[in-house]
Amino acid sequence: MRKHARSIQAPAAVVMVRPHHFTVNTETVADNRFQSHADTGEDLAAIARDEITRAAATLESLGVTVHLFEDEGRETPDSVFPNNWFSTHAGGHVAVYPMKAESRRRERRNDVLEMLKQRYRVQDVIDYSGLEPDGLFLEGTGAMVLDHIDRIAYAARSDRTDPIALERFATHFNFEPMVFDARDESGAPIYHTNVLMCVATDFALIGLDMIADAGRRAEIVARLERSGRDVVALTNDQIRAFAGNALELQGRDGRILALSQTAHAALTPEQIAVIEESALPMPLDIPTIEKAGGSVRCTLAGIHLAPR
Repeated sequence: MRKHARSIQAPAAVVMVRPHHFTVNTETVADNRFQSHADTGEDLAAIARDEITRAAATLESLGVTVHLFEDEGRETPDSVFPNNWFSTHAGGHVAVYPMKAESRRRERRNDVLEMLKQRYRVQDVIDYSGLEPDGLFLEGTGAMVLDHIDRIAYAARSDRTDPIALERFATHFNFEPMVFDARDESGAPIYHTNVLMCVATDFALIGLDMIADAGRRAEIVARLERSGRDVVALTNDQIRAFAGNALELQGRDGRILALSQTAHAALTPEQIAVIEESALPMPLDIPTIEKAGGSVRCTLAGIHLAPR
C-alpha cells in the first residue's frame, strides 16, 4: 500500500455505540431485506456487545479515535447503528436526521452531541427531526453516501430517503444530490444507500446491477471515474454479504477500509488488490450485528470535525 496524505473523505475518529440488549428490530424488517429473522435473547445481546468491543479495540489499535458510548436501554434495538441519526461535516457542522421507525427516533442522544461540542469545533447543529410528523425521512449516512471531496450525495430512493428532506440537507451542507432507484432481484427498493455503495478517496465499491436505470448507472460510474476513483463493481451476492457497507478511515499509518469479515470474504483477490493500492482492508468480525441488517459502516459515525 502506498503512503498517502490525509483525506477529508477518511475521518480519523468515529462514534460507536455498544448495545447491552441488542436484538433484531421487528419494526424495521418490512423494508430491510438484509435483516435476519433470528432468535433473539440475552445470549445474542452479549455476543453483539462483545463484537462491538472487539471492533472498537481493533480500530483503536490502528490509530483511529473511537468514542464508545454505552446503550443499556431495551427500547432502542438498532442503537448500534449511530450513523443514521447524525452526521458531522468539515467547518463545524452537525446534522440530526428524521428517522422512519419510532424505535429509531429514541436513538438520538444529547450526550453524543455534547461530547462533539466539547471535543471538536462545532459551529452549528441543524436538526431535521421535525420533518418526522410530515412523513419525510432521511436516515443520515445510511440514506446518503457522501463524497466529501466532490460534494455529491448519492442517494437511492426509498421510504427512508425522501427527496424533499434530501434537498434541504443538500442546500444547507453544499452537496449535489444524485438520486437513483436501486432494487434487489425481487424488485424491492434497497432500504439504505450505504449497503449498496462505499465512496473512498481513491476508489468506490458499488452494486451496479441493482441500479435500475442503465442511463443513471452510467452517469454514476462516469461521475465517480471523473473524480479519479477506481470503480469496483460488486455483484448482488457481494452486496448481500455487505461488501458495499464499508467505511474508509484514517489510521496512524495510513488509510484503512473498515468492513466486516463477511464482506471481506466475499471480495475477489482482484477487488482487494484495488483497495490495497490506497487503503489497508481491515475485516471486523460482527456476524451477530449483521443479523440486524447492517454491517460495519452502519456501526461507525465518522467525525469530520476539527479537534479542539
